[in-house]
Amino acid sequence: MKIVIAILIFSFIIIFHELGHFLFAKKFDVKVNEFTLGLGPTLLSWGKGETKYCLKALPFGGSCVMEGEDQESDSDRAFSKKPLWQRFLIVFGGPLFNFILAYILAVILIAIAGVNKPIVTSVSEGLPAEAAGIEAGDEIVSLNGYNIHFYEEISIYNFLHSSGDDITVGYKRDGKTYSTTLTPFYNEEEGRYLLGVNRLSGRDKLTNPISIFVYGGYEIKYQIYMTVQSLRMLVTNEISVKEVSGPIGVGKAISDVYDSSAADGIKYIVLNLMSISILLSANLGVMNLIPFPALDGGRLFIYIIEAIRRKKMKPEIENGINLVGFALLMLLMIVVMYNDIAKIF
Repeated sequence: MKIVIAILIFSFIIIFHELGHFLFAKKFDVKVNEFTLGLGPTLLSWGKGETKYCLKALPFGGSCVMEGEDQESDSDRAFSKKPLWQRFLIVFGGPLFNFILAYILAVILIAIAGVNKPIVTSVSEGLPAEAAGIEAGDEIVSLNGYNIHFYEEISIYNFLHSSGDDITVGYKRDGKTYSTTLTPFYNEEEGRYLLGVNRLSGRDKLTNPISIFVYGGYEIKYQIYMTVQSLRMLVTNEISVKEVSGPIGVGKAISDVYDSSAADGIKYIVLNLMSISILLSANLGVMNLIPFPALDGGRLFIYIIEAIRRKKMKPEIENGINLVGFALLMLLMIVVMYNDIAKIF
Protein backbone atom coordinates (compact mmCIF):
# COMPACT_ATOMS: atom_id res chain seq x y z
CA MET A 1 0.00 0.00 0.00
CA LYS A 2 2.77 2.44 0.99
CA ILE A 3 4.75 1.62 -2.15
CA VAL A 4 1.67 2.31 -4.26
CA ILE A 5 1.12 5.65 -2.50
CA ALA A 6 4.77 6.65 -3.07
CA ILE A 7 4.53 5.75 -6.78
CA LEU A 8 1.25 7.69 -7.12
CA ILE A 9 2.78 10.78 -5.51
CA PHE A 10 5.89 10.56 -7.73
CA SER A 11 3.74 10.04 -10.81
CA PHE A 12 1.39 12.92 -10.04
CA ILE A 13 4.26 15.37 -9.55
CA ILE A 14 6.08 14.18 -12.71
CA ILE A 15 2.91 14.30 -14.83
CA PHE A 16 2.24 17.86 -13.67
CA HIS A 17 5.82 18.82 -14.61
CA GLU A 18 5.51 17.33 -18.08
CA LEU A 19 2.05 18.87 -18.44
CA GLY A 20 3.70 22.27 -18.16
CA HIS A 21 5.88 21.50 -21.19
CA PHE A 22 2.91 19.94 -23.00
CA LEU A 23 0.49 22.85 -22.55
CA PHE A 24 3.02 25.52 -23.53
CA ALA A 25 3.97 23.42 -26.59
CA LYS A 26 0.31 23.21 -27.60
CA LYS A 27 -0.10 26.94 -26.94
CA PHE A 28 2.65 27.69 -29.46
CA ASP A 29 1.51 25.03 -31.93
CA VAL A 30 4.44 22.66 -31.43
CA LYS A 31 3.69 19.05 -32.34
CA VAL A 32 4.06 16.72 -29.34
CA ASN A 33 4.98 13.23 -30.58
CA GLU A 34 5.00 11.43 -27.23
CA PHE A 35 3.95 12.09 -23.63
CA THR A 36 5.58 9.58 -21.29
CA LEU A 37 5.45 8.69 -17.61
CA GLY A 38 8.42 6.64 -16.38
CA LEU A 39 11.64 5.28 -17.85
CA GLY A 40 12.66 2.01 -19.46
CA PRO A 41 10.49 -0.50 -21.38
CA THR A 42 6.98 0.56 -22.39
CA LEU A 43 4.25 -1.21 -20.43
CA LEU A 44 1.27 0.50 -22.01
CA SER A 45 0.75 2.95 -24.86
CA TRP A 46 -2.19 4.50 -26.64
CA GLY A 47 -2.67 7.22 -29.17
CA LYS A 48 -4.99 10.16 -29.29
CA GLY A 49 -4.62 12.52 -32.22
CA GLU A 50 -1.01 13.22 -33.07
CA THR A 51 0.38 12.34 -29.62
CA LYS A 52 1.33 8.88 -28.34
CA TYR A 53 0.90 8.42 -24.58
CA CYS A 54 3.13 5.88 -22.81
CA LEU A 55 3.45 4.30 -19.39
CA LYS A 56 6.93 2.85 -18.78
CA ALA A 57 8.32 0.34 -16.31
CA LEU A 58 10.32 2.58 -13.94
CA PRO A 59 8.31 5.36 -12.24
CA PHE A 60 11.32 7.68 -11.91
CA GLY A 61 10.78 10.24 -14.63
CA GLY A 62 8.84 11.28 -17.67
CA SER A 63 9.12 13.13 -20.95
CA CYS A 64 7.27 15.33 -23.38
CA VAL A 65 8.86 14.53 -26.75
CA MET A 66 8.35 17.35 -29.26
CA GLU A 67 8.89 17.40 -32.99
CA GLY A 68 12.32 18.83 -33.82
CA GLU A 69 13.43 18.95 -30.18
CA ASP A 70 16.46 16.67 -30.42
CA GLN A 71 16.57 16.06 -34.15
CA GLU A 72 16.27 18.02 -37.40
CA SER A 73 12.76 18.54 -38.73
CA ASP A 74 11.36 20.42 -41.71
CA SER A 75 7.94 20.79 -40.09
CA ASP A 76 6.72 24.31 -39.38
CA ARG A 77 5.44 22.92 -36.07
CA ALA A 78 8.89 21.73 -34.98
CA PHE A 79 10.16 22.96 -31.62
CA SER A 80 13.43 24.08 -33.22
CA LYS A 81 11.56 26.30 -35.68
CA LYS A 82 9.87 28.36 -32.99
CA PRO A 83 11.15 31.78 -31.79
CA LEU A 84 13.56 31.81 -28.87
CA TRP A 85 11.04 33.25 -26.37
CA GLN A 86 8.55 30.48 -27.19
CA ARG A 87 11.17 27.74 -26.78
CA PHE A 88 12.21 29.35 -23.50
CA LEU A 89 8.64 29.33 -22.15
CA ILE A 90 8.01 25.74 -23.27
CA VAL A 91 11.09 24.53 -21.38
CA PHE A 92 10.39 26.77 -18.37
CA GLY A 93 6.81 25.47 -18.26
CA GLY A 94 7.85 22.24 -16.49
CA PRO A 95 9.44 23.81 -13.40
CA LEU A 96 6.76 26.53 -13.40
CA PHE A 97 4.02 23.90 -13.15
CA ASN A 98 5.87 22.25 -10.26
CA PHE A 99 5.73 25.54 -8.36
CA ILE A 100 2.05 25.96 -9.30
CA LEU A 101 1.25 22.45 -8.04
CA ALA A 102 3.15 23.06 -4.81
CA TYR A 103 1.27 26.34 -4.32
CA ILE A 104 -2.15 24.73 -4.92
CA LEU A 105 -1.37 21.94 -2.44
CA ALA A 106 -0.03 24.47 0.08
CA VAL A 107 -3.21 26.57 -0.10
CA ILE A 108 -5.38 23.46 0.40
CA LEU A 109 -3.23 22.26 3.32
CA ILE A 110 -3.21 25.67 5.01
CA ALA A 111 -6.97 26.10 4.53
CA ILE A 112 -7.58 22.78 6.29
CA ALA A 113 -4.83 22.63 8.90
CA GLY A 114 -3.58 26.19 9.39
CA VAL A 115 0.06 27.24 9.85
CA ASN A 116 2.76 27.22 12.52
CA LYS A 117 2.97 30.94 13.16
CA PRO A 118 6.23 32.10 14.78
CA ILE A 119 4.49 32.93 18.06
CA VAL A 120 6.54 32.30 21.20
CA THR A 121 4.67 30.22 23.80
CA SER A 122 7.53 30.22 26.33
CA VAL A 123 11.02 31.62 26.81
CA SER A 124 13.76 29.43 28.32
CA GLU A 125 15.09 30.82 31.56
CA GLY A 126 18.64 32.15 31.41
CA LEU A 127 18.93 31.97 27.63
CA PRO A 128 19.44 34.90 25.18
CA ALA A 129 15.78 35.50 24.31
CA GLU A 130 14.90 36.17 27.95
CA ALA A 131 17.84 38.57 28.34
CA ALA A 132 16.76 40.38 25.15
CA GLY A 133 13.29 41.01 26.58
CA ILE A 134 11.30 38.62 24.39
CA GLU A 135 8.18 37.28 26.13
CA ALA A 136 5.59 34.56 25.65
CA GLY A 137 2.98 35.73 23.16
CA ASP A 138 5.45 37.71 21.03
CA GLU A 139 5.45 36.95 17.31
CA ILE A 140 8.90 36.82 15.69
CA VAL A 141 8.69 38.65 12.35
CA SER A 142 12.35 38.92 11.29
CA LEU A 143 15.90 37.78 12.04
CA ASN A 144 18.63 40.11 10.76
CA GLY A 145 16.19 41.47 8.20
CA TYR A 146 15.10 38.02 6.96
CA ASN A 147 11.31 37.89 7.17
CA ILE A 148 9.88 35.08 9.29
CA HIS A 149 6.40 33.65 8.59
CA PHE A 150 6.60 30.16 10.12
CA TYR A 151 8.07 28.99 13.41
CA GLU A 152 10.25 26.44 11.57
CA GLU A 153 12.09 29.30 9.88
CA ILE A 154 13.53 30.42 13.22
CA SER A 155 15.31 27.10 13.75
CA ILE A 156 16.38 26.91 10.10
CA TYR A 157 17.80 30.44 10.14
CA ASN A 158 19.65 29.73 13.37
CA PHE A 159 21.08 26.50 11.92
CA LEU A 160 22.20 28.08 8.63
CA HIS A 161 23.73 31.13 10.29
CA SER A 162 24.96 29.54 13.52
CA SER A 163 28.09 31.56 14.21
CA GLY A 164 27.36 33.07 17.60
CA ASP A 165 27.16 36.57 16.12
CA ASP A 166 24.50 39.00 17.33
CA ILE A 167 21.05 38.62 15.77
CA THR A 168 18.65 41.53 15.38
CA VAL A 169 15.19 40.18 16.17
CA GLY A 170 12.02 41.92 14.99
CA TYR A 171 8.88 40.95 16.89
CA LYS A 172 5.28 42.00 17.38
CA ARG A 173 3.61 42.55 20.73
CA ASP A 174 0.08 43.91 21.17
CA GLY A 175 -0.04 44.96 17.53
CA LYS A 176 3.19 46.97 17.68
CA THR A 177 6.54 46.03 16.15
CA TYR A 178 9.73 46.12 18.22
CA SER A 179 13.37 45.24 17.66
CA THR A 180 15.99 43.78 19.99
CA THR A 181 19.40 42.15 19.73
CA LEU A 182 20.47 38.82 21.18
CA THR A 183 23.60 36.70 21.08
CA PRO A 184 22.97 32.96 20.55
CA PHE A 185 24.17 30.68 23.33
CA TYR A 186 26.27 27.65 22.34
CA ASN A 187 25.11 24.49 24.08
CA GLU A 188 28.02 22.06 24.13
CA GLU A 189 25.87 19.03 24.98
CA GLU A 190 23.60 19.58 21.98
CA GLY A 191 26.39 20.95 19.79
CA ARG A 192 24.37 23.91 18.53
CA TYR A 193 23.47 27.53 19.20
CA LEU A 194 20.27 28.28 21.09
CA LEU A 195 18.06 31.37 21.10
CA GLY A 196 15.77 30.29 23.90
CA VAL A 197 12.36 30.71 22.25
CA ASN A 198 9.87 27.84 22.28
CA ARG A 199 6.51 27.01 20.77
CA LEU A 200 4.06 24.28 21.72
CA SER A 201 3.00 21.94 18.92
CA GLY A 202 -0.16 22.86 17.05
CA ARG A 203 -1.17 24.98 14.09
CA ASP A 204 -2.99 28.30 13.95
CA LYS A 205 -6.13 28.30 11.79
CA LEU A 206 -6.48 31.18 9.32
CA THR A 207 -9.99 32.62 9.00
CA ASN A 208 -9.21 35.25 6.35
CA PRO A 209 -9.32 33.64 2.85
CA ILE A 210 -6.78 36.16 1.53
CA SER A 211 -4.34 35.18 4.29
CA ILE A 212 -4.61 31.54 3.21
CA PHE A 213 -3.46 32.41 -0.32
CA VAL A 214 -0.73 34.73 1.00
CA TYR A 215 0.63 32.06 3.36
CA GLY A 216 0.53 29.59 0.46
CA GLY A 217 3.03 31.88 -1.26
CA TYR A 218 5.14 32.07 1.90
CA GLU A 219 5.21 28.25 2.02
CA ILE A 220 6.52 27.98 -1.55
CA LYS A 221 9.12 30.67 -0.86
CA TYR A 222 10.23 28.69 2.20
CA GLN A 223 10.49 25.40 0.28
CA ILE A 224 12.45 27.02 -2.56
CA TYR A 225 14.78 28.69 -0.05
CA MET A 226 15.38 25.36 1.72
CA THR A 227 16.15 23.56 -1.54
CA VAL A 228 18.58 26.28 -2.67
CA GLN A 229 20.33 26.23 0.73
CA SER A 230 20.63 22.43 0.58
CA LEU A 231 22.24 22.70 -2.85
CA ARG A 232 24.62 25.37 -1.56
CA MET A 233 25.63 23.16 1.37
CA LEU A 234 26.18 20.24 -1.01
CA VAL A 235 28.42 22.32 -3.29
CA THR A 236 30.41 23.74 -0.35
CA ASN A 237 30.77 20.24 1.13
CA GLU A 238 28.84 21.16 4.28
CA ILE A 239 26.78 18.05 3.62
CA SER A 240 27.89 14.85 1.86
CA VAL A 241 26.44 13.47 -1.36
CA LYS A 242 25.64 10.40 0.76
CA GLU A 243 22.95 12.45 2.48
CA VAL A 244 21.19 13.16 -0.83
CA SER A 245 18.05 11.07 -1.34
CA GLY A 246 16.92 9.63 -4.66
CA PRO A 247 13.62 7.95 -5.54
CA ILE A 248 14.20 5.05 -3.13
CA GLY A 249 15.11 7.36 -0.25
CA VAL A 250 12.15 9.63 -0.93
CA GLY A 251 9.91 6.56 -1.16
CA LYS A 252 11.11 5.49 2.29
CA ALA A 253 10.46 9.02 3.60
CA ILE A 254 6.89 8.83 2.27
CA SER A 255 6.53 5.41 3.93
CA ASP A 256 7.79 6.84 7.24
CA VAL A 257 5.33 9.73 7.01
CA TYR A 258 2.51 7.24 6.41
CA ASP A 259 3.55 5.10 9.40
CA SER A 260 3.93 8.06 11.78
CA SER A 261 0.50 9.43 10.77
CA ALA A 262 -1.43 6.15 10.73
CA ALA A 263 -2.30 6.23 14.45
CA ASP A 264 -3.92 9.68 14.06
CA GLY A 265 -6.30 8.59 11.29
CA ILE A 266 -6.79 9.03 7.56
CA LYS A 267 -7.11 12.83 7.78
CA TYR A 268 -3.59 13.23 9.17
CA ILE A 269 -2.19 10.68 6.72
CA VAL A 270 -3.57 12.74 3.81
CA LEU A 271 -2.41 16.08 5.26
CA ASN A 272 1.12 14.85 5.97
CA LEU A 273 1.41 13.21 2.55
CA MET A 274 0.20 16.48 1.06
CA SER A 275 2.93 18.29 3.02
CA ILE A 276 5.70 16.05 1.66
CA SER A 277 4.23 16.41 -1.85
CA ILE A 278 4.61 20.20 -1.55
CA LEU A 279 8.26 19.73 -0.63
CA LEU A 280 8.89 17.27 -3.49
CA SER A 281 7.16 19.37 -6.16
CA ALA A 282 8.97 22.57 -5.15
CA ASN A 283 12.23 20.61 -4.93
CA LEU A 284 11.76 19.19 -8.44
CA GLY A 285 11.04 22.68 -9.76
CA VAL A 286 14.25 24.09 -8.31
CA MET A 287 16.40 21.09 -9.28
CA ASN A 288 15.23 21.32 -12.89
CA LEU A 289 16.31 24.96 -13.03
CA ILE A 290 19.94 24.08 -12.26
CA PRO A 291 21.96 25.11 -15.35
CA PHE A 292 23.20 21.58 -15.98
CA PRO A 293 23.01 19.83 -19.40
CA ALA A 294 19.93 17.63 -19.92
CA LEU A 295 18.00 19.48 -17.22
CA ASP A 296 15.51 22.21 -18.11
CA GLY A 297 17.87 24.71 -16.53
CA GLY A 298 20.67 23.62 -18.85
CA ARG A 299 18.50 24.30 -21.89
CA LEU A 300 17.37 27.64 -20.50
CA PHE A 301 21.02 28.58 -19.96
CA ILE A 302 21.77 27.74 -23.61
CA TYR A 303 18.83 29.93 -24.69
CA ILE A 304 20.13 32.82 -22.57
CA ILE A 305 23.54 32.47 -24.29
CA GLU A 306 21.71 32.33 -27.62
CA ALA A 307 19.89 35.57 -26.78
CA ILE A 308 23.17 37.29 -25.83
CA ARG A 309 25.04 36.04 -28.93
CA ARG A 310 21.99 36.53 -31.16
CA LYS A 311 23.03 33.31 -32.81
CA LYS A 312 21.51 29.86 -32.44
CA MET A 313 23.76 27.07 -31.19
CA LYS A 314 24.32 24.28 -33.70
CA PRO A 315 21.86 21.41 -33.00
CA GLU A 316 24.60 18.77 -32.98
CA ILE A 317 26.54 20.71 -30.33
CA GLU A 318 23.46 21.27 -28.14
CA ASN A 319 22.43 17.61 -28.49
CA GLY A 320 25.96 16.46 -27.65
CA ILE A 321 26.02 18.61 -24.51
CA ASN A 322 22.63 17.26 -23.43
CA LEU A 323 23.69 13.65 -24.12
CA VAL A 324 26.77 14.00 -21.92
CA GLY A 325 24.67 15.69 -19.23
CA PHE A 326 22.09 12.90 -19.34
CA ALA A 327 24.79 10.26 -18.96
CA LEU A 328 26.22 12.07 -15.93
CA LEU A 329 22.74 12.39 -14.42
CA MET A 330 22.15 8.65 -14.84
CA LEU A 331 25.51 7.96 -13.16
CA LEU A 332 24.58 10.29 -10.29
CA MET A 333 21.19 8.57 -9.97
CA ILE A 334 22.90 5.18 -9.67
CA VAL A 335 25.21 6.50 -6.92
CA VAL A 336 22.31 8.11 -5.05
CA MET A 337 20.16 4.97 -5.34
CA TYR A 338 23.06 2.87 -4.04
CA ASN A 339 23.36 5.21 -1.05
CA ASP A 340 19.58 5.01 -0.49
CA ILE A 341 19.73 1.20 -0.40
CA ALA A 342 22.79 1.27 1.89
CA LYS A 343 20.94 3.55 4.35
CA ILE A 344 17.94 1.24 4.46
CA PHE A 345 19.90 -2.00 4.90
